Amino acid sequence: MEFKHIPVLLKETIEGLNIKPDGIYVDGTIGGAGHSKEIIKKLSPKGILIGIDKDEEALKAAESNLKGYKNYKLIHGNHDNIKEILEEIGIDKVDGILLDLGVSSYQLDEKTRGFSYISDNKLDMRMDRNQKLSAYDVVNKYDEQRLADIIYKYGEEKYARKIAKSICILRKNKPIETTKELVEIIEKNLPKTKEGHPAKKTFQAIRIEVNNEIEPLYNTVKESIECLKEGGRLCIITFHSLEDRAVKEAYIDSQGKCTCPKDLPYCICGCKSLGKIITKKPIEASIEEKETNPRSKSAKLRIFEKKEK
Repeated sequence: MEFKHIPVLLKETIEGLNIKPDGIYVDGTIGGAGHSKEIIKKLSPKGILIGIDKDEEALKAAESNLKGYKNYKLIHGNHDNIKEILEEIGIDKVDGILLDLGVSSYQLDEKTRGFSYISDNKLDMRMDRNQKLSAYDVVNKYDEQRLADIIYKYGEEKYARKIAKSICILRKNKPIETTKELVEIIEKNLPKTKEGHPAKKTFQAIRIEVNNEIEPLYNTVKESIECLKEGGRLCIITFHSLEDRAVKEAYIDSQGKCTCPKDLPYCICGCKSLGKIITKKPIEASIEEKETNPRSKSAKLRIFEKKEK
């Protein structure tokens, strides 16, 4: 299957990066290179684009999409390890970093990946196929309490306990192996009046757990800011309230806030600022984009700029 993915908030993200032609830019979730192709168009031959992705299929698609350009480097890795990745290739600081979080259209549609609740596929959901933990393991090996907590926390599914209990009862007879089997279990534990697809929230929760998308995010944001040059920018697009919260908190903590009384002539609280938040409120997709690209409906872009000394 062709790796198709419409980049969300493309114009806003490119503008937010404030690209310098001779700069070094990192796309930590390059996917099919939708955003990256626009970044590299703005670079001179001296500029460098570094693309990172956990999904090897995405890297193949990115290479195809960047055909004709030479000033880029693709790396199979996790954006959570951005600092180590840059150190390994001999780069200390960069001019901009983009993280487009979430799952791509290709991953949702590709049957062997098991992300989608629409068709009947094997339970998998691994973005990095080299990792051991899969959706099959989460569904069949996690105890009831842990499973319920994950579905509630990452999916914000209020029927999480009923779903987890039913999964644990049914898997005693035989393992739950396919997306269709899981969907059927979920549907039986949700009221008929529920809006949207009944399995959406549970599938989202399991995907987040499999790929560890939330827990490291706060530290990833902090490390990404450390990797920026003075005046460099970090653009992060989120699609989930927990992701957005982690990014917002990391931005606020990195910006810092002086707690000294206003009448003091100088700061004594030791507040240190790494830079400033460019977006007081997250940038959301336009009405037109939301209509043409449904995936953009929940997208939020937050931008941070590294402090200049």
